Amino acid sequence: MSDDRRPPRHPRRGGGERRPTRVQPAREVAFTVLRAVAESDAYANLLLPREIERSSLSSADAGLATELAYGTLRRQGTYDAIIQLAAGRDVDDIDGPVLDALRLGAHQLLSTRVASHAAVNESVALAERASGRGGAGFANAVLRRISRDTPEEWHERIVSGARSDDEALGATSSHPVWVLRALRRALKAEGRDGELAALLDADNASPTVTMAALPELATPRDPRTPYSPVGFRAASGDPEPIIRASGGTLRVQDEGSQLVALALSRFEPVRAGERWLDLCAGPGGKTALLAAEAHVSGASLEANELIEARAGLVRQALSGVPGDVPVHVGDGRTFGDRHPGEFDRILVDAPCTGLGALRRRPEARWRKRPEDVAELTSLQVDLLEHAIDALAPGGVAAYVTCSPHLAETSGVVREVVERQGDRIELLDAPAALQRVSRAPLDLGAREDGLPVAQLWPHRHGTDAMFLALIRRVA
Repeated sequence: MSDDRRPPRHPRRGGGERRPTRVQPAREVAFTVLRAVAESDAYANLLLPREIERSSLSSADAGLATELAYGTLRRQGTYDAIIQLAAGRDVDDIDGPVLDALRLGAHQLLSTRVASHAAVNESVALAERASGRGGAGFANAVLRRISRDTPEEWHERIVSGARSDDEALGATSSHPVWVLRALRRALKAEGRDGELAALLDADNASPTVTMAALPELATPRDPRTPYSPVGFRAASGDPEPIIRASGGTLRVQDEGSQLVALALSRFEPVRAGERWLDLCAGPGGKTALLAAEAHVSGASLEANELIEARAGLVRQALSGVPGDVPVHVGDGRTFGDRHPGEFDRILVDAPCTGLGALRRRPEARWRKRPEDVAELTSLQVDLLEHAIDALAPGGVAAYVTCSPHLAETSGVVREVVERQGDRIELLDAPAALQRVSRAPLDLGAREDGLPVAQLWPHRHGTDAMFLALIRRVA
């Protein structure tokens, strides 16, 4: 092995005193977010805007910080495979802050136009601040090793060293193997498993900022989104000025989220005096859209959220809608017991793995584990059954997840149908989505025959939202 290919030594904390290289504020912010995600299970989409504001970044630096943080988190699996090869040791054996500095540097070297010297020097400076000169020396050696080869050459090394085709695909697409297998099964349920590569690519693309104009309270701007009647694209990267100027009647919301909420409010005409419920309301985006729909149609809406802090976010989201929307705080699984047979339409936007929003919440793919699914599906079944208890006869519940995982989608629906029997019936969810869409939606024909609907990032440009509509018959 030649000197330039020899694995660098493991980093050691401490070392002599040396004035560290100054780090650009955008990289500081990105590194702070990466560390918080790794150490504190922080959510990047919530923390990043606060860090950008706290650091008073310019628009250009805010854009760079966003690309560095989100891009690094999306491609973390690929960068870890490359770092492991370049370092000659498992990434689990590398000090956490040094590893995040390496990931940030690898992203700049392999996926951006940032100059190599800046990517290396400032990442090394971040490693030095966190772990001393030993960490800096190690980071410098690894990043310089990475910089000597092209992304294509690293790709070939990853593939040649993988133990299976799925392991190679997982590393090169930056998806845990269990996730890509779950996505493949979900696509196969529509006879479209050949679209897996396109879906994985879509998960790693930076999504555009999608906005919603609350019905009758604001007007969608140009450019419009292709499907939602209330959707449009933000003209610039920062939507906050638009939101503030509108008093909350314009808001950030994925087009898929808009469509599934509207499918519930518009699947059939609203009778005056209907009572609606958003059972798992936090953080409140769909609640606000339903509240506006209820205001227009003469219905009333209530919301429920388990956690007080998230209930506060729901109240904040409702600030742009006239009238009073009570926001209850409590476990949705007991809500039906307290309000049996009272509601005509209920949204059950159930807690899930979030595998449908990996573009926007990239850390979810690294945070969830296969064993989490069983616990979540048990909760989802319970929530949906208690929602059915809270429906009046003839009322309809929309079961929604931001996940295409079959256990969380059709699996939950089948279990509830089996347990509820003749008490419920499934409505045509694809038809309900087509009814509210501005253009035809390419919704796959499901092999299981269930009248449920799945949206996809690669096919529709939305999060992978799932929808089932369930009517209580008796």
